Order: sequence, then C-alpha cells, then structure tokens
Amino acid sequence: MSLNLASLLTAAAARHPRRPAVVLGDAVLDFATLEALARRFAGVLRGLGVARGQHVALLLPNVPWFSVAYWGAHMSGNPVVPLNVLLTGPEVAYHLQDSDSVVIIAWEGMAAAALAAVEKVPTCRVVVVTADRAAAPPDGALAFFALMAAAAPIDDLAATMPDDPAVLLYTSGTTGAAKGAQLSHFNMYYNAEYSGTRLLPLGPETVALVTLPLFHSFGQTVMHNAVLARGGCLVLLPRFEPLAALTLMAKHRVTFFGGVPTMYFALLHHPDAGQFDLSSLSLCVSGGAAMPVEVMRAFDERYGVNILEGYGLSETSPVASFNVLDRPKKPGSVGLPLEGVSFRLTDPTGARVTAAGVAGEIEIKGHNVMLGYYRRPQATAEVLVDGWFKTGDIAIRDEDGYYFIVDRSKDLIIRGGFNVYPREVEEVLYGHPAVGEAAVIGQPDERLGEEIVAVVALKPGAAATADELIAHCKARLAPYKLPRVVRFVDALPKGPTGKILKRALRG
Repeated sequence: MSLNLASLLTAAAARHPRRPAVVLGDAVLDFATLEALARRFAGVLRGLGVARGQHVALLLPNVPWFSVAYWGAHMSGNPVVPLNVLLTGPEVAYHLQDSDSVVIIAWEGMAAAALAAVEKVPTCRVVVVTADRAAAPPDGALAFFALMAAAAPIDDLAATMPDDPAVLLYTSGTTGAAKGAQLSHFNMYYNAEYSGTRLLPLGPETVALVTLPLFHSFGQTVMHNAVLARGGCLVLLPRFEPLAALTLMAKHRVTFFGGVPTMYFALLHHPDAGQFDLSSLSLCVSGGAAMPVEVMRAFDERYGVNILEGYGLSETSPVASFNVLDRPKKPGSVGLPLEGVSFRLTDPTGARVTAAGVAGEIEIKGHNVMLGYYRRPQATAEVLVDGWFKTGDIAIRDEDGYYFIVDRSKDLIIRGGFNVYPREVEEVLYGHPAVGEAAVIGQPDERLGEEIVAVVALKPGAAATADELIAHCKARLAPYKLPRVVRFVDALPKGPTGKILKRALRG
C-alpha cells in the first residue's frame, strides 16, 4: 500500500479548500491554491528532468514558497533536504554533495550561498525565488516563477511506499561531519497526524504563529505539517523578533504558538508585552532545549496558557515524548513517550536501568525512528541497535513514568534552540595559524540557554586577539555557531591519555 506525505495536504484541501492555509504579511494562500501551486511545482521538477527519488534541497526561510516546494517535491516522489538558511557557501556545498541533491531552491537572500555551493557541486542546479516575481535571477540560476508559469501541474501523487525516504534532516555529532537522517513517509506522516490529533487539539480554527524555522524538525512537523493536516492556518514570521511576534499574535488572534525556551523568555520580558491582547492564545508547546521551570510558570500565569514541553530529535521525526493535556503537567519533565514509542534507559555498560530516579541514556524504539543516516552504514550501526536508537541524552524516570533530561553524554551546545557541535567550531579554530589547542564549551546563558565559549592555547611565540579569532570563525561558520567569548590559557587540562578535559574547563 502506497503512502505519500503530501496526502496530508491534499486531504485537508479537499475538506477546507477556501480556508486560509498560509499567511505572510498581506499575502494569503487558501488550501486549494496551496495545493494547486504544489502540484505545479511537482511539474517543474518533472520538467527539469528530476527523476523520482532524487533529492531536492530547500534553502528557504519561513515564506509560503517553502510550503509550495516542500509539498510539491513530495508529490513528485522526491525526498526533501531542508537546509539551515544561515549556512555559508562551503557549508551548503557540503550538504548538497553529501545528500546527492540535484536541485536547490533558494530564496533570493540565500542565492549567493547556493551559487557558491554549486561551483563545487556542478551536478546540482540552482532555482532562485525572488520577492518580485518579475525579477531576473542571478547569473547561473533559474527563475522560480518563470518555471512555475511554464510547468504543467501533475494530476496524481507519486505512489511512494511507507518506508520510502521523504526527508533528509541534517544533524551532527561531536565526532564527525553532519549526517542526513533519512525519515520515511510513514515516519513523518504519523508523527504529524499524532501531534495534531492525539497530543494537540488542532483543527480548522487553529491559527498558528510559525516562527520556528521550517527547515528544523520541530517547526516542520509540529508547526507546519500537523497544523496544515488539520486544516489550520500558518501565520509566518521568517525571523523571530519579540515585538513582531506579539504584533502578529494580536492581529491574527493566534491560538497556537510553538517555540524554543529563548522565545518564551523574550516574549515574557519584552517591555511592551502588556500592550498586546493575547487572549486568543490557548495552546503553547516548547522543545529544542530544556524549558526553565520559572519561565514556564511565569508565562503560563501571565497569559493563562499551559505550555506543554516535549522531547525529540531529528532522528525521531522528531516527537518522541510529550506532556499531554489530559494528564497533570510536570514542569521540568519532557513527559511520556508517544503511544507506540518505547523508551528505555541504559547505563554506560549497556545494562538496563529499571529503578525510578536512576540516570541512564535514553534509547528509543518505535514508528518515529529514522531509517538510518544517508550513505553512512557505520554511523547508523553505532546508534541503531536491534531497532533501538541511542540518543546520547541522559535522563531519569519518575514513579509515574515521566522522563526528565538531566545531561547530555555528547558535548552538544544548544544556543537559542540551535544545535552547535563543538568539534566543528574547534576545527575552524585550529585552522588559525596562531592556535595551538582549542576546546569549545557551552556556558549557561539566561536568554539563550547556552552561550558558546572557545578556550584557546596559542602556539609558542604566536599572538592573536579574541576579536581576531571570532572574525576568523565568522568567515567560515554560520552566525549561530560563532563563539562569543574567547578565553586564553597557557595549556588546556588533559587526562592521562591526553584527552582534553572539558569538564575541568566548565568548572
């Protein structure tokens, strides 16, 4: 039996053709129009000779054309590779090459990075979306709207199978390059359906403010796919800014908001927050990083809502556990596993942890777990054992079965909801001629959750300033990966084997 993720959209469009689906500024697409445009984009891909199963990369912010290209690619049977819009040209090139993408759809503000990338990946073509539909694309790129105007829309959705790849979400570890987690049509379909029906009471009256990036697993599944599948409306905010978010919430009578903890902190503490009527807001969800309990309580109290916190990873589509409306919320907890999803905790030896209150690594098994990492069988085998996905996150379980994240076995830094992997930053620092040793750690930050700190020992006789090292990183890394603080030391602390002791640096 075939299953195509895009059937979430086509079914919703059949039920609610004239209801608004996507709003950006004064532009509104209803469901019938969104579906028609997606079918036409599927025709664009066919016209370009993109074969079923070939990968289509999206370098698009939260604009309606993300939805059009996302659903259209699925309609034509092409897995989508959503890319972080902050990536530099070399970073985009790596992702295009690693994913074997044959087309990249880029917003005009990201066109330079896309064009720089395809110089290194000539098998990929660039299609540029412009704010002005009549504008000519940059040299070397194809014009999105000209292609759309000339394309014939497809009639039938590609007959993809439940286990066919639908999305490649890129994630990294501290010991290697970014990897593409392959999520199937069933992974993504069921996670969105479950989120919008069993976890959250979404429906045609839902108006969601979508400022979480759509290239991110949380924003894509919970705020995009789940809301549209239930006939709700997306109010897009391409870049989070608290005053803009508050303005849109009041203007559009937003009922549903999803964000990372730093967004809630910013909304709560904005000096003009009290001037906006947010009485329509009834449902809020948080993920991406641990929500400070005091921020959650203060936001709930001020706005009369009930922030529900969940947990998941790119490799789990992403939702794996959630606090639910019909059971008591436990602040600080990531809730209970979804139905059909199993959690277990293991100690460092791999033995099962069964006692409540004892910490162990979370392992996950269920319908939400990825197919594996694209073209990386060894990396897949390291994290997927007998169907159990080893998360690297340390948690405890209480007597009621609720899980609480207590630590991360990896050195992952979460800055403002974005994952930053220290080794990537360290490799860039080591590329500076004055750097002898470098270690990157996170330090607690009230606003961002964590801030990035580089601890550096210079080579004998070498000189460099903190500003110089930060500028060196800025030329090579996306802005959210930049160390904001540089500490200079004579030597980094090491253990008996010579391994740098980051725990000593955190102090």
